[in-house]
Amino acid sequence: MKCPYCSSDNTRVIDSRPADDNTAIRRRRNCDDCGKRFTTFEKVETIPLMIVKKDNTRERYDRTKIEAGVLRACHKRPISAEQIKTLVDEVETEIYSSADREIPSSVIGELVMDKLKDLEAVAYVRFASVYREFKDVNTFVNELKKMLNNEEK
Repeated sequence: MKCPYCSSDNTRVIDSRPADDNTAIRRRRNCDDCGKRFTTFEKVETIPLMIVKKDNTRERYDRTKIEAGVLRACHKRPISAEQIKTLVDEVETEIYSSADREIPSSVIGELVMDKLKDLEAVAYVRFASVYREFKDVNTFVNELKKMLNNEEK
């Protein structure tokens, strides 16, 4: 590591500790030539996760989009912010545990719906109505019937 003050390669680590919730390492370094100290951060470099949209365009994964959709579906429902955060964390864990670096948006939508179905029925139907683009009341009713049939089993 080059010293930021004198550009010498002769530096050494004098202290290391975890940073950013154990996702990085903070290293305190000392330059043997000029004697100055400086801090570096070491972080794992990951290949960005790409989302393949319905129209086959690609964009970087953005957690806030999932959060926004779930928040809209849960609006005025008895669901805590912690439950929403947990749901989004679970979806994100499943996405990142996939070996693929490109994930279809449909997979993410289905994951969110599965989690919402277990969490709260009204939020699930709200999300599904937007996600599945219900065109009329009959499609909406059919989805409700499927949901009710699954609860009876």
